[in-house]
Amino acid sequence: MIRKPLRPLASILRARDKGENPDVIERENIRQRHEEMRDTGRARAEGRLFIMAILFFGAFITVGARMGIVSYSEAVEPRTSYSVSKIVAQRADIVDRKGRILATNLETNSLYAQPHHMIDKERVATELVAIFPELDEGRLKKDFTGSRKFLWIKKKLSPEQKQAVHDIGDPGLQFGAREMRLYPNGKLAAHVLGGASFGKEDVHAAEVIGVAGVEKQFDAELRDPANGGKALTLSLDLTVQTAAERVLHGGMKLMNAKGAAAVLMDVHTGELISLISLPDFDPNDRPRPKIKGHASDSPLFNRAVQGLYELGSTFKIFTAAQAMELGLASPSTLIKTSGPLRWGKFKIRDFHYYGSELSLTKVIVKSSNIGTARMAQVIGAKRQQDFLRDLGFFDPTSVEVVEASGIQPLLPSNWSELSTMTISYGHGLSASPLHLAAGYATIANGGTRVLPTLLKRETAQEGRRVMSQTSAEQARIMLRKVVTEGTASFGEVPGYAVGGKTGTADKPKENGGGYYDDRVIATFASIFPIHAPRYVLVVSLDEPIETSGPEPRRTAGWTAVPVAAEIITRVAPLLGLRPDVEPGHLADITLTSN
Repeated sequence: MIRKPLRPLASILRARDKGENPDVIERENIRQRHEEMRDTGRARAEGRLFIMAILFFGAFITVGARMGIVSYSEAVEPRTSYSVSKIVAQRADIVDRKGRILATNLETNSLYAQPHHMIDKERVATELVAIFPELDEGRLKKDFTGSRKFLWIKKKLSPEQKQAVHDIGDPGLQFGAREMRLYPNGKLAAHVLGGASFGKEDVHAAEVIGVAGVEKQFDAELRDPANGGKALTLSLDLTVQTAAERVLHGGMKLMNAKGAAAVLMDVHTGELISLISLPDFDPNDRPRPKIKGHASDSPLFNRAVQGLYELGSTFKIFTAAQAMELGLASPSTLIKTSGPLRWGKFKIRDFHYYGSELSLTKVIVKSSNIGTARMAQVIGAKRQQDFLRDLGFFDPTSVEVVEASGIQPLLPSNWSELSTMTISYGHGLSASPLHLAAGYATIANGGTRVLPTLLKRETAQEGRRVMSQTSAEQARIMLRKVVTEGTASFGEVPGYAVGGKTGTADKPKENGGGYYDDRVIATFASIFPIHAPRYVLVVSLDEPIETSGPEPRRTAGWTAVPVAAEIITRVAPLLGLRPDVEPGHLADITLTSN
């Protein structure tokens, strides 16, 4: 800035020439300078005030807008910022074949305590026990008054429980947001789903991991972010599973059985439409495994997959099918059935006396142990082993639950001729109901092996051929006659031609010391509709007793068969099978004319 001099020489000289006082010029210049300084200061102040006014106005508008947004939003608890880089909580849904939810995620809260922040520790312990009766009040008080700085109270809270804890009003009780696994159908398909639990966790997040069933089998896939949350689609049908479970549960109670299993399988695709084990559990509150007692006494035990049983006379159809496949017999071949059949010190008997000889078909219809054993002698141990191996009875099933991989059928250490004879009618080899269903599916679909699967398939499996279509068809005719003429007469379902075979096996003692005299495993393996097979149903009851008659009855024909028939009655329409109604007799009508 160039300042004007107060006494400019030219102005002073002119003033002296005119006789004026030069000091007046200086005073005038001082006045002008002060006015300029005052104007500059005023302009600077006005500019600053204007800028401050704009800033204050903008802040007021911002605060007002934020207040308006908050007033229309839902109130939430403030959350402390945290990193979830090491804890992955998101998990894909599991759905049935029609897209209905079997397992999903639910946002919930955990509850933890910081005792050093508590105001009234004893009151908090008392009120927590009132909300959660399973907690130990004495233990809580000890933990709260001790040296601990942190302890979990509950890993999962319902909204009602959270509100009740919030009402306690103690700053030492804190909530942490997290996800939990929810099974909205409760116990339905519990053994298939298995359950989930928490892995890595902190107070604000938890990793959900599978602990059993398909949840554990597909744990990595369900947690993989690369799948974009795509749901895992199972082969189960939720509606069919529900109906079958209700019938099986009622049948188990009616027959006084301690447990039951059912397998419903598509004979072409291998899809398991329903897989049931009773007693069951709620995967939302999965119980702890039992430490003492037999594994099968736990509700966690999957009888359909893990249960290894001697499946009795249901194996006889395999012997008949192999005999026909090898050309050793035809359905009408006569087989000697007089007995008992002796092998060393052992005797093989029939439940009833069926005469001195029966055709191969009648051996199956009447369920003759002697006739089946004689046929097995002709087949021989080596060929019998090869055939049962082809049917899958030498290996664990490939079904997609983690428990299945370790379930190896129990085979005799020395496969003698006696073993060949007893295994032919289902004694001496223990397998699961799922193994049996897969074996019957081979007969049902025309002789090709299919592997049971819990994943939805769109096409039939192209399995290895085990027997010819002719042998499989002849075996199905025999199974149909078992229902219409033989031991499974209670298995007939009007409109749905059912074929199947009963099996009643004495239950072995837990300590390996022989068999119980009054305990059996009753099984019915069925195919429907038998003339155009679509499904196999295996029903197995553990220690059933039918008590409607004067004497208790334990055989499968009286126990497992009627339960299976009721299941087929309920689920066949749900599966889209039209009943085959036989046309009635029409009244004679005479056509006349005028």
